[in-house]
Amino acid sequence: MGRIVIVVCALLVGAVGGFLAAPRDSGEPGQPGPEPVASTAGGDAAQVRWKMASAFGSQWPIQGELGTHLVEQVEEVTGGTVKIQFFEPNALVPPLEMFDAVSQGSIDAAWASAGLWAGKIPALQFFTAVPFGPGIGEYLGWLYADGAEETYRALYAPHGIHAMHCGLHSPEGSGWFREEIESIEDLRGLKMRFFGLGARVMEKLGVSTQLLAGGDIFPALELGAIDAAEYSMPVIDLNQGFYQVAKHYYFPGWHQQTSLFELLVSSDRWAELSLVQQAQIEIVCEANFVRGAALGEAAQSKALAELEALGVQFHHWSPEILEAMRQGWQEVVAEESAKDADFARVAESYFAFHEAYRKWAEYGYLR
Repeated sequence: MGRIVIVVCALLVGAVGGFLAAPRDSGEPGQPGPEPVASTAGGDAAQVRWKMASAFGSQWPIQGELGTHLVEQVEEVTGGTVKIQFFEPNALVPPLEMFDAVSQGSIDAAWASAGLWAGKIPALQFFTAVPFGPGIGEYLGWLYADGAEETYRALYAPHGIHAMHCGLHSPEGSGWFREEIESIEDLRGLKMRFFGLGARVMEKLGVSTQLLAGGDIFPALELGAIDAAEYSMPVIDLNQGFYQVAKHYYFPGWHQQTSLFELLVSSDRWAELSLVQQAQIEIVCEANFVRGAALGEAAQSKALAELEALGVQFHHWSPEILEAMRQGWQEVVAEESAKDADFARVAESYFAFHEAYRKWAEYGYLR
């Protein structure tokens, strides 16, 4: 019965369009393009078999779990007309090369996070996490009610990629250190794995940052190639074993209060789907938001208890250091906006929504 209900809903969305569905890709950022040529009848749907590279291991909590759940649900919801094979990190291509592989059509799809492509499209960093930025509700409001998801997809379109957000999780920790950090001076000169726009902020504080894929972080930390690292939330960091090398774990995750995941598909492969199949995949991605939020919130308490039992010391950043990070973030926005028009446009969109949302956040929620 559950499968029948899901498929019926998918057919309805395919006919009338879902609330969250974004316009089809075009070459102009923020502008909807023409509908792809595809069958609208479920019975005419092609049998599709895709290979999907992943930036996250299938056994990793939440990050990998959402990717494997995506694969399972797509097959179920489409009645087996779309089957996606999940490939572990590096099995097809290295994680940081997945953008080019999907763009060139050498792989069909990728399970990733948009901040990995900061060197190619700087504006995409806003669509993974924003320093001192939104919780889950505010992020989804900006993306799907304020139209930012359309801009996000349009940034990928000229590269032959159909992109869609396909999951999220809760706040992260903000770093593992061998020694306690008591002042900004203690940060200066450290080599640290850091992700996204937060990395640029840390550089303002004198940290030398590197972007490493998840599976490469522990070896680099263990061997001393980096002095410190941030990666994810407690349950995921526990799984990665960082506590074996560094015992000081800092909070809050000012750089990633919410983290978004994405499904990237070759535009050619996407156009080969029927409209019903496309709608079915969109629905699965929307459902993955709910799953990611639930898993992320439920898993952290136990993970924190385990880490504490393993001798990890938890710390809050001092108000002085957090304020220096805020100031650094403002500088980063100004500098990056001056260098890249798309970054400036996305930043303007985000901060306009953020400012308008501020009063609702102040009055609507307990503090």
